[in-house]
Amino acid sequence: MKQYFIIGGSAGIGQAVVKQLSQANHSVITTYNHSEVEELENVTYHQYDVLDKDKSLPEVPEVLDGVVYCPGRIQLKPFHRLSAEDFTQDYELQVLGAIEAIQHALPSLKKAENPSIVLFSTVAVQTGFMFHSTVAASKGAIEGLTRALAAEFAPKIRVNAIAPSITQTNLSQRLLNSEEKIQSNAARHPLNKIGHPSDIASLATFLLSDQSSWMTGQIIHLDGGLSTLK
Repeated sequence: MKQYFIIGGSAGIGQAVVKQLSQANHSVITTYNHSEVEELENVTYHQYDVLDKDKSLPEVPEVLDGVVYCPGRIQLKPFHRLSAEDFTQDYELQVLGAIEAIQHALPSLKKAENPSIVLFSTVAVQTGFMFHSTVAASKGAIEGLTRALAAEFAPKIRVNAIAPSITQTNLSQRLLNSEEKIQSNAARHPLNKIGHPSDIASLATFLLSDQSSWMTGQIIHLDGGLSTLK
């Protein structure tokens, strides 16, 4: 049994990661904000809001095998309608939150045999999309952070990021709230379908596992072929 720390594990991709780790009999400490939690074996939940400076991250075990940072936001607006505060809030949630979580867990990660950190980017960083400037800017920082930390932490701690396309989660609900929208978004992808949280979680759990022990500093596109196939 290994021990993992998942920030944002009560919904969407984070919830799918927690479920897969629980089913594999690993111990998980995870945070939730507003979502209801699902009782799972070997899973401990702690309420935590990344943007609430009055709340602290939960204590982690002395030895920690992996960290996954899942919180995110999709704010699609024309650039001229965005404020500096919009960009700042995205950066605080998606970048500074990840930095705080990693620094919090780092002493415990250093004591594990083959520790791994998994972060999340987006296909929109390396494939430009209209109205994606806030998310592309913050997730672009995540990609830079991934490579910098992978270099700094090698050979002890591996750091990788997953860059998905649109996935059927609460975050994307308003973009996929009708069959017409689902079919339209699916048609943009060479595989002609929308991603499912379990698709992304399966890659995340692989990156946490010893099976990926020779992989670090990678930004892995899991996007139905959208970023590379035309």
